[in-house]
Amino acid sequence: MGLLSSLRPHRRGSSGGAQWQWSFLDAVWAVFLVAVVVFLALVFTPRRGDTLAALAGAAVPPCSASEVDLLPCEDPRRSSRLSREMNYYRERHCPARGEAPACLVPPPPGYRVHVPWPESLHKIWHDNMPYGKIAERKGHQGWMKQEGSYFLFPGGGTMFPDGAEQYIEKLTKYVPLKSGLLRTGLDMGCGVASFGGFLLKENITALSFAPRDSHKSQIQFALERGIPAFLLMLGTRRLPFPAQSFDFVHCSRCLIPFTAYNGSYLIEVDRLLRPGGYLIISGPPVQWKKQEKEWGELQAMAESLCYKLITVDGNTAIWKKPNQASCLPNQNEFGLDLCSTDDDPDEAWYFKLKKCISKVSLSKEIAVGSIDKWPNRLSKPSARASFMDNGVNLFEADTQKWVKRVSYYKRSLGVKLGTALIRNVMDMNAFFGGLAAAVASDPVWVMNVVPAKKPLTLGVIYDRGLIGVYHDWCEPFSTYPRTYDLIHADGINSLISDPKSGKTRCDLFDVILEMDRILRPEGTAVIRDSPDVINKAVQVAQSIRWTTQVHDSEPESGSAEKILIATKTFWKLPLTSG
Repeated sequence: MGLLSSLRPHRRGSSGGAQWQWSFLDAVWAVFLVAVVVFLALVFTPRRGDTLAALAGAAVPPCSASEVDLLPCEDPRRSSRLSREMNYYRERHCPARGEAPACLVPPPPGYRVHVPWPESLHKIWHDNMPYGKIAERKGHQGWMKQEGSYFLFPGGGTMFPDGAEQYIEKLTKYVPLKSGLLRTGLDMGCGVASFGGFLLKENITALSFAPRDSHKSQIQFALERGIPAFLLMLGTRRLPFPAQSFDFVHCSRCLIPFTAYNGSYLIEVDRLLRPGGYLIISGPPVQWKKQEKEWGELQAMAESLCYKLITVDGNTAIWKKPNQASCLPNQNEFGLDLCSTDDDPDEAWYFKLKKCISKVSLSKEIAVGSIDKWPNRLSKPSARASFMDNGVNLFEADTQKWVKRVSYYKRSLGVKLGTALIRNVMDMNAFFGGLAAAVASDPVWVMNVVPAKKPLTLGVIYDRGLIGVYHDWCEPFSTYPRTYDLIHADGINSLISDPKSGKTRCDLFDVILEMDRILRPEGTAVIRDSPDVINKAVQVAQSIRWTTQVHDSEPESGSAEKILIATKTFWKLPLTSG
């Protein structure tokens, strides 16, 4: 019997007036009780929004066990209702502000502190992501297999079932992967990222990406292994990277239809590829049965872009992009032409794909072969930095500043950089990548995030041989929960403030709660800002069960800035320390 049906009016006597009076009172009580139920539901299901004041001093509740892999912006419950055209539904689609639940994402049952690097390249704990679909479907191709408490990664892939190392040796005959000329790569549709993982020993950092798909958790497996990876789909928008940034682009059976939609996807690859860089495609449509038409179109379009075909070795084709500026305009069957002068090729945050070729003024200066080899390029300001107002001086000052700061973190604040405890690092406000450069000799990799509303300095970061993405921290980040060991936020309040008006665009609570989602249990957060902002950050940190310590900034800096060092506690459902 429902709540309202159990509150039928009771008849007392035969008076019509008396009967109406009790019915009215019962109705009032019913409305009151329903209001109480709704109020309690709102209280115990907190939503994001103006949450800092609401939850100050209160513990944030855990999410349900079904949300262990919560991806707010790649949620199939939302994306399934969207258009399939150009895979629009598989791109980022974030909840509106206030829609996402304000709760702590729990780890799965049996979760353990991750296997340390470099052992994690070859094996991870099964229970940290107990999803066997890839092992079942791709085990015969050497992707991964389960053995006891572990998932093992032999290093294979669909186009290199005998292992990534043998495949890399094959590519080295045509591409200088071991010379120091190439440092940054983009691996499209990467699987579990073994290709990128085995390139690391060649001092090459490949940023591997794949969408959330039927295999479940490809990128989560890659990050658990300690390999640079990112959740991403090439659909209707530019990828969130600057122009002319990657020394090579690799696709191993990524199944991207490069010449479809008037060549939009190959045009996007061209935008991202550094002059003199290499495009490597293994698998369809390269000499693939029943894809002769697509293979012919790919060759013709690459030729229209003046790419030099280096080799076709079986089902692998390799092209080299010209060092000079684009050879367009020219006569070509695809109608390819240069973009107008008002196109900014570095603009790439929620920016629609263009059907024209971006012009870059510094093509020759930042080409492969012109830019310094690794590791010299790490410490030298590139032509892109020189092109910025006072760029060289800012670059050098930023580099020196972060050498001192990182030394202070290690020596005085107990941050475990340089140890097996920290592998995956994120810099939420990277500027020129000074933090990443300062830890380049440590066994870590750094995801450098340049806020989309700040100066677009990410190209300089790539010129240094580092990697990163554009992002707006008023939205969730495109990664799985529990994927980073250390997250650094320099000037966290600037991440939520409008750079022109200074007004707050979103809540500090939301940003720190997102940090908690992507931070591994027992991981470290380092937050720098004014004393007032740090006090607020401490309140939020304590409400999400972090342990906190506040320190003064470096003595020689003379700054009043404070530094919050926080540790995410390891808890399990039901919410207890573990």
